[in-house]
Amino acid sequence: MRAGEVSEVSQDYLKAIWSAQEWGGDPMTATELAKRFGTTKANVTEVLKRLDELDLITRVPYRPPVLTEQGKTIALSMVRRHRLIETFLVESLGYGWDEVHDEAEILEHAASDRLIDRIDAFLGRPNADPHGDPIPQADGSVDSFASPLLLAEAAPGTYAVLRVSDADPQVLGRLAEVGVLPEAALDVIDSTDDEVTVDIEGQRETIPLALAVAVYLRTTVTTSD
Repeated sequence: MRAGEVSEVSQDYLKAIWSAQEWGGDPMTATELAKRFGTTKANVTEVLKRLDELDLITRVPYRPPVLTEQGKTIALSMVRRHRLIETFLVESLGYGWDEVHDEAEILEHAASDRLIDRIDAFLGRPNADPHGDPIPQADGSVDSFASPLLLAEAAPGTYAVLRVSDADPQVLGRLAEVGVLPEAALDVIDSTDDEVTVDIEGQRETIPLALAVAVYLRTTVTTSD
């Protein structure tokens, strides 16, 4: 079964279930899915029942739904569409990285696999989208980051920005203003319960914790104790 053979609602649910755990998060419960899609838990239950009947998820009472291999294939296909469209909008159409998420949410359902493959080739087969999220390959393979390091929790040391969550466009805009972008190098100087002080290309910046929790890092030099 291919992504185009299931409804847009099914595509959205499968993508959400997979994406929730990509960066080390917890599985999505029915309650969290209802909040994510602005609907009732009863409606979520009906959708999950249909996905279970299609063998796209496995439902266990009182447990979060689990994707089957077929469900995971469709989820990764939708993630691939979304991230390639975001990359195309930024690199080819001049969109800001804080403008593309909602556009991609709409366009990903209309795009065919053929169009997505053409966009991938046109862009030179990028490995990641503008936010640093890895782009799944056509065969479904994708880089995994099960244990990310959050800027909000980083010890003093030297790091590179791996990824910035695109959940909130305003957060993206504020982080871009201080240079916190994927692949940017930064030194964590100090942190408190409210903020993190960093040095970015010689410029010292204080980043509120509410923004720091959206930034994922990789270590480039061994951190100090």
